Amino acid sequence: MKIFPAIDIKDKKCVRLVKGDFDNKTEYEMSPVEQARKYKDHGFKNLHIVDLDGALTGETINLDIIQEIVSKFDIKIEIGGGIRNFESIKKYTEAGVEKVILGSAAIKDKIFLKEACEKFPNKIALGLDAKDGYLSFSGWKENSNQLTLDYLKEVNDFGASRLIYTDINKDGMKQSPNFDETSKVADNSNCPVIISGGVSSIDDIKKAKELNNENIEGIIVGKAIYDGDIKLEELVKELDA
Repeated sequence: MKIFPAIDIKDKKCVRLVKGDFDNKTEYEMSPVEQARKYKDHGFKNLHIVDLDGALTGETINLDIIQEIVSKFDIKIEIGGGIRNFESIKKYTEAGVEKVILGSAAIKDKIFLKEACEKFPNKIALGLDAKDGYLSFSGWKENSNQLTLDYLKEVNDFGASRLIYTDINKDGMKQSPNFDETSKVADNSNCPVIISGGVSSIDDIKKAKELNNENIEGIIVGKAIYDGDIKLEELVKELDA
């Protein structure tokens, strides 16, 4: 089970949102680079980064921060947030990130997703954010009328190398992930799935491992780290990949 500590960047700072709401955010003292250093020093091998400025603007606003993290630390990064064109994907892959996450752009334009997977093999992760089983996009401000599993069936053969599934109702709430729905997604996905949203304690990590679903690759941990509910020392003990 890979564990992805999360860094959300807004105005060059680490922040956390509740249910993706920019008006309901907490800012933290440590810079994204220092936070990445902390994760690296504790022994984590993977990082989940979201550029919230990018999500709002569609530009690679914090590319310099990503480049600095990649150059300083031997750590695998998946990056998301407003990535809507091939140029942005290219900038991130050239910066050395492991995976580029496509969310809203992939849901709105399946052809873009397919072509991105073809142009950047093994680099594209698909970010699916759902509320009550239906996909949401545009920073979770818009709900689609498409069921997650229906959409997945349409794009399953496009070549995404990872799927990140977030239950919006759980995100930032620290009420445990939606394991049942994530397991369904993993059972239907042609690529490995990452659990996202709602991790509240070390027990959630243990439960994820106990799912024993071979297609669940890892889990993202965010707010619970920043708020001190999960200590990095105990979290790193759950690493086995």
